[in-house]
Amino acid sequence: MSDGTLIVEGLGVARGGRPVVNDVNLVVAPGEVTALLGANGAGKSSLVLGIAGVIRPLGGSVRLGSTELVGMAPHKIRAAGVAAVPEGHRVLTELSVLDNLQAAGTMLDRDVADAGVEDALDIFPELRERLDQLAGTLSGGQQQMVALAQALVAKPSVLIADELSLGLAPVIVRRLVEALRQIVAGGTGVLLIEQFTTVALELSTNASLMERGAISWSGTARELKENPDLLHQAYLAGDFDLPEEA
Repeated sequence: MSDGTLIVEGLGVARGGRPVVNDVNLVVAPGEVTALLGANGAGKSSLVLGIAGVIRPLGGSVRLGSTELVGMAPHKIRAAGVAAVPEGHRVLTELSVLDNLQAAGTMLDRDVADAGVEDALDIFPELRERLDQLAGTLSGGQQQMVALAQALVAKPSVLIADELSLGLAPVIVRRLVEALRQIVAGGTGVLLIEQFTTVALELSTNASLMERGAISWSGTARELKENPDLLHQAYLAGDFDLPEEA
């Protein structure tokens, strides 16, 4: 497989001393989106934290190409090429937008970091006019753009986006979808955890369903769209169509 392929094999994660992710296998290829879908509490966010090194896995392997990531600190995993955007628009609220982006590049050479900031702003030009604004004063949608832009500064091989659209207006969701398409077109692989299953499957090449901490089904996004009963069996609340723009 390509050096830009994320390979998760047999991954287990515990929280509060209790296993919440068990023997998970996933592959995210360059320039493709893999959707990870399942009900709240299925273990999706814990899996993301395990891949990103925020929680040390109980066992298993996470590789980017031939590079083993398990055991690395989160900042080293991001430097190696896997950038996670956790649920909740996490930004440095007391810093400006520009400072947020520059902070994401502190591990890089100055020229590389500056180029990464410019590339991220090319994807989110809306942020250029807000570079001096405190991130904490931005709207939820704008903060999500900053969080994504931070992840892009280091030009990751794989981007993990956890609940990208949570709590956001439909027009903002559409804007983020457009940005994801642009990111993927540039060759980045994306693992997408998303409440709007219609949006996720429209973007995705492959999909996996997660139930009770384990992968219950994997296949192509097209197969899953053609078999909606699989979604209901995974205890999803339902298939959410993106509302029409007002």
